Amino acid sequence: MTEAFVAAAPNYGVTVGADRLEFPEDTVVVVQADRNQLAQAVRRLGGVRALAAPTITADFFDGLPVAEQAQWVDELAGRTTYTDNPDPGYVTLLDTGVSRAHPLIQPALSMDDRHAANPAWGLEDVKGHGTEMGGLALFGDLTPKLHQANPVSVVNRLESVKLLPDAGVNPHHLLGAVTRQAINAVELVGPRRRTFTMTTTTGEDTPHDGAPTSWSTEVDQLAAGVSGEIRQRRLVLVSAGNTDNFTFGVGSYLDRCDHEDNEIESPAQAWNALSVGAYTEKNVLPDGEPAQALAPFGDLSPASRTASWSSHWPIKPDVVLEGGNWALSAMPPPMRHGWLSLLSTHHNYPVRSFTFTFDTSAATALAAKDVTELWSDYPTLWPETVRGLYVSSARWTQQMRAHLPAQPNKGHYTPLFQRYGYGVPDMARARRSASNALTLIVEDTITPYGISEKTGGDVHNEMKLFALPWPVEALRALGDADVILRVALSSFIAPNPSEASRGVRYRYASHNLRFQLNRAGENEAQFLARINKAAEQPDGPANDEDDLWDFGSNRRHVGSLHIDQLTCKASDLARRNLLAVHPVTGWWKSKKLLNQGLPSVRYALIVEIDAEELDTELYAEVQVAVDALIDAQAVVQV
Repeated sequence: MTEAFVAAAPNYGVTVGADRLEFPEDTVVVVQADRNQLAQAVRRLGGVRALAAPTITADFFDGLPVAEQAQWVDELAGRTTYTDNPDPGYVTLLDTGVSRAHPLIQPALSMDDRHAANPAWGLEDVKGHGTEMGGLALFGDLTPKLHQANPVSVVNRLESVKLLPDAGVNPHHLLGAVTRQAINAVELVGPRRRTFTMTTTTGEDTPHDGAPTSWSTEVDQLAAGVSGEIRQRRLVLVSAGNTDNFTFGVGSYLDRCDHEDNEIESPAQAWNALSVGAYTEKNVLPDGEPAQALAPFGDLSPASRTASWSSHWPIKPDVVLEGGNWALSAMPPPMRHGWLSLLSTHHNYPVRSFTFTFDTSAATALAAKDVTELWSDYPTLWPETVRGLYVSSARWTQQMRAHLPAQPNKGHYTPLFQRYGYGVPDMARARRSASNALTLIVEDTITPYGISEKTGGDVHNEMKLFALPWPVEALRALGDADVILRVALSSFIAPNPSEASRGVRYRYASHNLRFQLNRAGENEAQFLARINKAAEQPDGPANDEDDLWDFGSNRRHVGSLHIDQLTCKASDLARRNLLAVHPVTGWWKSKKLLNQGLPSVRYALIVEIDAEELDTELYAEVQVAVDALIDAQAVVQV
């Protein structure tokens, strides 16, 4: 009943928040709507037993006396089980260290799993930030966990690497080296499925306008596996950086967040990193409070920096998660508020059990929790694939989409990408394959460049063509009904760290890949001819409106993660079953380099069809086709 209400509520203008409170006979959700919208939804959808204003917030638990806080911790610990998986996923926090004193953290953090980038540093968390992130990475926001009554399962484990010294700061020119040392230190333990999570950034590299810096380049090298003592690909999450609340004045807070001097901080612009910004669903203040929440429900958190650039560099962040809100009184600046914050574990237990947490750091820790759980569900997937699957699951909220005109064109999406990336990830969507929605994943390699036998010059060497196992009969049966196709292509580029190359994307990235889908009525020969022409034009066609893609080449052809979607008639999609992955220029396309051997690269291709609320059986028909192909292609069903 709950899921039916959640799925249909947006049709009545009701926005349902992400948090749930689970009780034996009820589920509590937070919604945003006016009186008439909510009344219509309740009357027509049914299943709602009671309505009430939210009253239990992080402020309630943080304000309790010390002894009562400890009692709440004991109660939650008593109904929490920790994973006994012999091959668990690890959230590896590169932060201020993590305290093991807290009863909610100790079962998930071994004494041997605490390290430091500098062996001279201690392992304890004396600042508190790392312990806050650890609590979020295990439990998420503690407020709903404390308030509910159902059992809680923690499936992630923690590793801690102190990246920040207890006193002073890391020298700016050593930030990349310290990050590499931190990763080297933890990887000496042995191979594990790690989600490296870094919630520290620097403003000393600004303005960078999206171009790589020395730190972001090292993050790219570490993710691609071309740096570090162990040469392996890594999944790295980085926070977008936080806005200074004292820079806010009168006027729209979004204007301040979007300002060019509020750009995402380095190294969050790294191509291979999963960069995380913040939005918020926390907008309720206590009665009589002489202030109001600054951001509306479902919009950008005021703390979140944005990508003010609109050039050819990757537009960041990739996704946004809950980062809390700020309260605005009669006079600026806006301030953080307990009612508008998340709750996590305090590093100084038992003196304090809980602490407020917020901003893009909190959002990144929540993303690390999600990503690690997703990877544990499918432990054989590559890091490139997990990144693509998670980001591709994201969607903009109703409030975010309210900034679009009624009939948006491709250019209208630019502010949304710059603020929210692809939106709020949906773990149910990332995991699901229901009867009316399916996801196909291809993990493959490609040798993008070679040397011509005729001319001896460097050429584009290889293209991969996939005849997708479309549910043709099911799609034809839907006729003119609209379906959504979403495609994600994810690979990790090896960066060229030379100063000159960091200024040009085709000289910075080792390779650049593109995907193309055939048009309705376009046969294989015609499709291949169009692809061959496009491969010689790195920026692709100037206008691809005829392809019906929502975001278009200007958005899709940047960075190392390419996502687009099209909405078309089901009968047309039935005829669009050819998908190609092909290279365009990168610094690997050099005759001098190619004479030493032809490098290959891994990539993940994620294809999703969603018929939304239509009554159809997409999954069943594809199952038969996939079974026939499974031995010939690396296709995984999710």
